[in-house]
Amino acid sequence: MSISDLFDSGFKKRNESHFAAIVRVAMADGIITDEERAFLDRLAHRLEINEVDYKTILKNYNDHPINPPISYDERLERLYDLVRMVYVDNIEGEPELLLLKKIAVGLGFHAVNVKYIIDKASTLISQEADLDNFVDQIKNMNR
Repeated sequence: MSISDLFDSGFKKRNESHFAAIVRVAMADGIITDEERAFLDRLAHRLEINEVDYKTILKNYNDHPINPPISYDERLERLYDLVRMVYVDNIEGEPELLLLKKIAVGLGFHAVNVKYIIDKASTLISQEADLDNFVDQIKNMNR
């Protein structure tokens, strides 16, 4: 196995784990709506998840661990995707928000601050912030 194969394998696993975490949020209410499906389709394409892996992840989304990215910017990008899925799903229930907080902690955000981060992230997504604005606002939320 070459070094590039190892890198590709790790990259693929991270993308699958990220995708599975988003599927968990989408499945929090037990169904995937057409709007959620469209978002998942776009995200799968962006994360280079093929059709076979896509179907496997949808069926077994709880089997994939959440692998937090090392980079803070990458964690924010994943948070952006997760909160967008929540917004698309119109999730307002406590079980879904608790799951989102757990996933955020799994992504590497500190448990003490995760409520504030999720609240701010939700506000930004509801205001249709793009990724760059989202990252900037989250990074500077204490200023």
